Amino acid sequence: MGSVRDTAEAVWNGEAVLGDEPWRMFGGLEELAEGVAFVATFCNVIAVDTDDGLVVVDTGSPMTGPAAAADVKGWRDAPVHTIVYTHGHVDHVMGATSFAGPKTRVVGHRAVAARFDRYRLTAGYNGAINRRQFRIPGMKWPTSYRYPDLAYDDRLELTVGGRKLSLRHDRGETDDHTWVWLEDRKTICTGDLFIWAAPNCGNPQKAQRYPREWAAALRTMAALDAELLLPGHGPPIVGAERVRRALSETAELLETLVEQTLRWMNDGAPLDVVVQRVKAPAHLLERPYLRPVYDEPEFIVRNLWRLYGGWWDGDPSMLKPAPKVELAEEVAELSGGPMKLARRARDLSDAGEHRLACQLAELAALAAPYDAKVLELRAEVYRARLSEETSLMAKSVFRAAATEPPNRGYE
Repeated sequence: MGSVRDTAEAVWNGEAVLGDEPWRMFGGLEELAEGVAFVATFCNVIAVDTDDGLVVVDTGSPMTGPAAAADVKGWRDAPVHTIVYTHGHVDHVMGATSFAGPKTRVVGHRAVAARFDRYRLTAGYNGAINRRQFRIPGMKWPTSYRYPDLAYDDRLELTVGGRKLSLRHDRGETDDHTWVWLEDRKTICTGDLFIWAAPNCGNPQKAQRYPREWAAALRTMAALDAELLLPGHGPPIVGAERVRRALSETAELLETLVEQTLRWMNDGAPLDVVVQRVKAPAHLLERPYLRPVYDEPEFIVRNLWRLYGGWWDGDPSMLKPAPKVELAEEVAELSGGPMKLARRARDLSDAGEHRLACQLAELAALAAPYDAKVLELRAEVYRARLSEETSLMAKSVFRAAATEPPNRGYE
């Protein structure tokens, strides 16, 4: 076995842990099936050899694309005939210029173009949240994209140089997602429908996700009896039983979150109660491929509420609330001042009551945004909260709160 297979085997058997970032670059290209190469990097790249040139599934980011393209060229010095986007996230598509030649065709779902259009409209917002989430100072969100030359709706059968690739659309992490089935090699390229972590299906700073459809797609994949799973992030999974188990259990996690959330919503519970009552099965979260190290079940529940119930959380006081700053000032006055409120927040934090502590600390800081002592207590509370979190999404927000003043808006 090569280094990629060795890593995959060790992680599956629990002999190695990917850490808090399962998409970390562990490097290298390895041919995992005849004519199918896997480049292990931040966003994995798959290359398929054909008589008419290469088909490349995903291209990486501007940072990883050039190295991935060099690895592929070292494997097969052939032109890239077709690039397939599994979806339009920038870490999957922005390496296209490193692979594409003058005759290269780019294929993706029809909604990829709409995503690129939206990214151009929200470049400032996306740049800000990704700087915070991934700690990339000075990151600027791209506004120039290689749009697909060939767009499809539900299914597309591609034949390139005698090799057949079945492209299938399902909504999941995105509305423009494609997964690829190489039947002659019993290989599935999942894109981000599988990432060696709890599904990225609730991201609080990103656009709508689709847990129910995602689970259905995973069930469809599991029924194919594939022998090789090539994910969007993390190592491959080798062996039919392992592939089936990983896909089925990921589907099971999503299905139980959907079922529980809808049950409580249909009973008329407000969002606050739904979040408290829905529980993810602990045995699933312990799987090496389902750990909540990026997204987490609570965020998926909130995303389901947004999908099926809209933005209002069911609390009548929050339908048209007072500005948060006004509420903070009133609560601080009732509490005996911002400093007293901040100290109470720290006491709650020391007692492990991190959720309530953060809420009180935020109100104190909003009421006294220039009080250095109040701000330090707020930072202390968020640092304590940060140490208790498992998901990158939660950590990134709380880390930023510990180092930046509260956001009162433009004054």
